[in-house]
Amino acid sequence: MSQTTLISFFQYSGIKNKWHAFKRMGRSPILQKKINGLTFFKPLGTGSGNGFSIKPDFSTFGFVAVFKSEELAKEFIEADVVKQYTKTTLNYSHILMHTVKSHGKWSKQNPFETSVEFDKTKPLAVITRATIKPKLAYQFWKNVPAVSKSMNSYNELVFSKGIGEFPLLMQATFSLWTSAESMMNYAYKNPKHAEMVKKTRALNWYSEELFARFQPFYQEGNLIPRIF
Repeated sequence: MSQTTLISFFQYSGIKNKWHAFKRMGRSPILQKKINGLTFFKPLGTGSGNGFSIKPDFSTFGFVAVFKSEELAKEFIEADVVKQYTKTTLNYSHILMHTVKSHGKWSKQNPFETSVEFDKTKPLAVITRATIKPKLAYQFWKNVPAVSKSMNSYNELVFSKGIGEFPLLMQATFSLWTSAESMMNYAYKNPKHAEMVKKTRALNWYSEELFARFQPFYQEGNLIPRIF
């Protein structure tokens, strides 16, 4: 069995649907049930724009879930509890992924186990996640817009979204690239991104951080452009 990570996004219109989606953030129906094979789950709000953003996007919510196998992850997508999320959506997307590499901690654990070898020619998904030290939050957010804006010049970037468990302090990004090689060009050759990495190390912004790369292999829905 190969551990499989699911990331899902749901986009809503109308105050009633957005409000119900917001309430699910605090009381997810998934956490009220025993889900077969589920080993890790986080409900996620999102930020505006294509990366980190201090401004929330109240039309889009999501979650990340880790399962013991592909079969159990696909079974979950079809479950009634997920239909509670999708039945009122304007658009939604599910992406299933195998972990290429992960290091760091998320809620004091690393939930992602490596299950495939790195292949730079295949599509790549990335999750970066951090808990920002409260006293350094202003310095962190002051540096974010330039990095986020620089992503717009990369045609190989299929989708990116700021995600998080708690506004301002528990933040993450999810990005999907046409190939690992294109993501590496952004990560290591983009001067804005390189400057942000350098400041992160120098100023020690985070009390906890995680960086994970994934090979997506299955996609469903119409919110995220299709790559399969």
